[in-house]
Amino acid sequence: MGPYAVLAFLLLLLPVVLALYRWIGSRGPNPFAVDTRRPPAPLITDKAVRRTVLKAVFSPEKVPEKLDAIVIGSGIGGLAAAVLLAKVGRRVLVLEQHGRLGGCCHAFSEKGFEFDTGIHYVGQLHDGSLWRFLVDQLTDGQLEWAPMPPTFDAVVLGEPGRDKAIQLCTGTRTYFNRLKEQFPGEEAAIDEFKRLVKSVTTGFWVLGVLKLLPLPLVRLLSRSGLLSLLSPSCRMTSRSVKDVVDGLTTNAKLRAVFSYIFPTYGVLPSKASFSLHSILVQHYLRGAWYPKGGSGEIVFHTIPIIQKAGGNVLGRAPVQSILLDSQGKACGVSVKKGQDVVNIFAPIIISDAGIFNTYERLLPPEARALPEIQSRLRMATHGEGGFSVFVGLRGSSQELGLEATNYYIYSDNNLDQIMWRYYNSSRDEAAANIPLLFVTSPSAKDPTWEMRYPGKSTLSIITMAKYEWFEEWKDKPVHKRGDAYEDVKKTFVDAIMQTVFKLYPHIEDKVEYVSGGTPLTNQHYIASPRGEFYGMDHDMARTQIEAVATARPQTAVPNLYLTGQDVAVCGFAGALQGAFLCTSAILKRNIYLDAMQLQKRVQGSNGKKKI
Repeated sequence: MGPYAVLAFLLLLLPVVLALYRWIGSRGPNPFAVDTRRPPAPLITDKAVRRTVLKAVFSPEKVPEKLDAIVIGSGIGGLAAAVLLAKVGRRVLVLEQHGRLGGCCHAFSEKGFEFDTGIHYVGQLHDGSLWRFLVDQLTDGQLEWAPMPPTFDAVVLGEPGRDKAIQLCTGTRTYFNRLKEQFPGEEAAIDEFKRLVKSVTTGFWVLGVLKLLPLPLVRLLSRSGLLSLLSPSCRMTSRSVKDVVDGLTTNAKLRAVFSYIFPTYGVLPSKASFSLHSILVQHYLRGAWYPKGGSGEIVFHTIPIIQKAGGNVLGRAPVQSILLDSQGKACGVSVKKGQDVVNIFAPIIISDAGIFNTYERLLPPEARALPEIQSRLRMATHGEGGFSVFVGLRGSSQELGLEATNYYIYSDNNLDQIMWRYYNSSRDEAAANIPLLFVTSPSAKDPTWEMRYPGKSTLSIITMAKYEWFEEWKDKPVHKRGDAYEDVKKTFVDAIMQTVFKLYPHIEDKVEYVSGGTPLTNQHYIASPRGEFYGMDHDMARTQIEAVATARPQTAVPNLYLTGQDVAVCGFAGALQGAFLCTSAILKRNIYLDAMQLQKRVQGSNGKKKI
């Protein structure tokens, strides 16, 4: 690095240090002042007890007095923000439009089977990790995680049962060494892929700091080229996954395996930033975990913390609008209750409903018209919709040969091409040629399943699907969309199941329940405007420096904050990051530093805390 580059780096570092200093000072209380973990209590399986927590229905008399904050949406981004505020004594009311609390963390039961909706596996929960420490603090140590098998993911390129699955294994060294065993002669390409992933993710903190800097300064740094010059993370945001991977090898199968995980953020390799892709690869290098007792346990163990501080979490509470005072500040929400509208007031309003719902549907017209709001909306686009299939089976996972390993099944090696063809097909053509399936067995991953549901098993299957294929029924009420809709849905389900039967041939005569969910299903149950799983589209435009910096919890409406996926990135981990950023902004302190200091203090006093 030459003298001018060193000077440029110092000039860059100064405002970063100043921005960080702003958050180091203790302006608000610290949610990580004490270690709240305690030994986990026995799993509660009594459905009546669980129902009182997970299906609490809104009524005005259940609204606590003297609220400090209202959270719109009970996804993990909303629940985590509420928990963090509850840990400093704030009374928080979380309002959920659906009857089941938890957003994509909720579980539902049908015909004697339990199904998760959005949590399939989580990375970076190994012992001693900061991420594990943070998640444990959010549930007071009551949520337990089961490690997935050493081969946590497997990729089938072609037909299950005919084409051999490629294994992705736990542990950074094992992950890449196993790839080399499966792709002899491609050692150099695999080593370079590993190097690129490491270089991008090591410097990823720079993108987080951008959310703390004043936006004019970010724009200056971005347009000067300094950030791209000094940070591999910033530099690689403008290179697509396909561009990078195609430059590493001519082996079509290896290219596909390097790119296989793109469904976890929902963008084709040619449109996705390699920086974002690297984060997802890195997230699972140390393995994957699944919540013991299913994803409903996440919700079950966060709600009591909110209630203990005097708050509450209530479902069937569709927020109609965000209320503003005479000065244009957010001061409450209106909730529909039957034919009535109930106004609830609090000094802070937090939305976990996503940027489109918040800005386009919930804000009154005068706030929606603010230049900053309109500018933010112009930078955002909707992600693609998703299609889910839930399968209930007679027989245990062991009897049926179900694995805890997740399967990514692609019809061909050229992932971009097959997905491009699919998205540009008619609905009927798409149903006949589904190129991607993610197949997972919650019952095989959960060590408590056999105790809770003996002699039964489940599968969850996910693919992408365009909202437009189902849009003609968007105004029809759920469960009453008619035979034509059900027939279309069945064509997708039947095609999907034919592939699943090739993966697991012993289950074909063991199916007791099967149900499909279209983008309209997602629209109804998780309020995604166009049936998307991951909120805003995660294309390369979203990962550019200015777009990253602009996606922050503070809004142009005073006292209104955003949390969840649209503040950070997609998925469980991304939504939690949104909650940490949101709470940091509200409390005016860097709670990441607080958590790191608490972890260091705990490790220093106990070596390693046993819980």
